[in-house]
Amino acid sequence: MGLGEHLRQQLAAKALKRQLDRATEEAAAPGVPGAARAETLPARSRFESMPQYQQVKIMREMGDKLRVGSPFFRVHDGVAGATTFIDGREYINFASYNYLGLSGDAAVSGRAKAAIDRYGTSASASRIVAGERPVQRALEKALASFYEAEDCVAFVSGHATNVTVIGALFGPGDLIVHDARAHNSIVQGAQLSGAKRLGFPHNDWQALDELLTRVRREYRHVLIAIEGLYSMDGDFPDLARFVEVKERHGAFLMVDEAHSLGVLGATGKGIREHCGVASDAVDLWMGTMSKTLAGCGGFIAGCEPLVDMLRYLAPGFLYSVGLAPTLAEASLAALERLIEEPQRVTQLQARGRQFLTEAREAGFDTGESAGFAVVPIITGSSVRAAQWSNAMFDEGINVQPIFYPAVEEKAARLRFFICSTHEPEQISRTVATLARIAGR
Repeated sequence: MGLGEHLRQQLAAKALKRQLDRATEEAAAPGVPGAARAETLPARSRFESMPQYQQVKIMREMGDKLRVGSPFFRVHDGVAGATTFIDGREYINFASYNYLGLSGDAAVSGRAKAAIDRYGTSASASRIVAGERPVQRALEKALASFYEAEDCVAFVSGHATNVTVIGALFGPGDLIVHDARAHNSIVQGAQLSGAKRLGFPHNDWQALDELLTRVRREYRHVLIAIEGLYSMDGDFPDLARFVEVKERHGAFLMVDEAHSLGVLGATGKGIREHCGVASDAVDLWMGTMSKTLAGCGGFIAGCEPLVDMLRYLAPGFLYSVGLAPTLAEASLAALERLIEEPQRVTQLQARGRQFLTEAREAGFDTGESAGFAVVPIITGSSVRAAQWSNAMFDEGINVQPIFYPAVEEKAARLRFFICSTHEPEQISRTVATLARIAGR
C-alpha cells in the first residue's frame, strides 16, 4: 500500500469514527435530538430512524469506504475447533471456544444423541412449572461437586445467567462494583438491577479496596464482580487479594469463569486451583457450558440458600424453559471427560504458551495475555485489524478482529482463541504467516 493510499484510509477512518461517536452518543441518550431532528413524526416510528441503526450503517460504510470486506458471520460447516470448514475450504481456526476439543468428541456426541432419543430436543417448559429431567439435576450436582459447593443451578444462557442472577439478588440500596473490563452480561445485569453501579480499574484490587473504604457504609449489600480469565485480554486477577478485599468490607464476591473453567489450574478447576484459593472463599461461582463444556447455557454454584433463592425467584430460571436435556447431557459428559483426562488441560496450556512465546518473539504486542486460551495481537488500528484478518483468511487461517467501538481505537486487535487440539506446527505457521503479512 502506498503512502497516499494509507493516508487516505486513515483520514476516512477518522471521519467515520467521528460519525460513529455521534451515533453512539445518540443511542445512549435517545431523547436528545440528533440526525433525525428534521424527520417527520411518521419517519420516527420506523426503525431506520433510530440512532442504533445509524451505528450499524456507519460501521458498514467504514468497511465499504476503506475497501475492507467484512470478516463477520462467515458460515462454518461441521465442528469448529482447531480447524473448520468454510465454503468447502479447511481453515486453521482461532475463532472457537472449544478449548478442550470436547464439542464434537465422539463420546460426548454419543451421550447427547442418546438423550435426544430419550427426552427429545427440548425441555418444552419451565422446570419449576412442568417438572425436571434427571439429567438436568445430574449436571447441577456434578458441577456443585466440581466446585466443592453445596448446590448449583443451570440456566439456558450464559449471558442471561449474569443478567438475571445479579438482577434477582441486588437492587436499590445495594452497590455493584465490577472490573472495568467486565463482560457485557455483568454490566447489563448491574444496570437492570436498579443498584448503584461503579467500575474499578482492571484487575486493581487496591483501587477496589480504596473505593469500598470510601463508600461501603452507604449501601446495604455490595457485590464485587470479576472474571477468572478475561476473554478480550487473556489475563486473570489475583483472586486471593480480591477475597481479602471482599472479606474486609463485608461484600459478596462473584467470579465469572466462562473462559477459565477447564483452562486454568493443573486439572482445569479454574482460577481457584490456579491461585490456590478455597472454593468457599467465593460466594458466587458463575460459568458457562458453551465453551469447555461443549453445550450451551450457564450456571451458578454456591451455598444452598443462594441456589434456593435463584431457583424460586430468578426470572431467567423461573420464567424460562429449562435447559434442553440433550445439552445438559452433552455438558455432563464433557465435565466427566475433563475430570478423567486432565492431560487435555496440560496440552491446552502448552499450546497457549507456545503461541504467546512465538508471537512475542516475532515482535507482536500481545498486551497483558498470560498465554492460556486467549492471546490478542494488538494492531493499534481498526483498519489494520480488519485487513490482517482478511489477509489471514486468504492464507487459510480464520481469526477475528476486534475494533472500535468494542475497544479503543489504539487497542484494536486480532483475538486468537487457542484449543488443546491445535498442533504445534499450526501455531508456528500462523505466527509466521501473520509476521509476513505485517511485514515483520
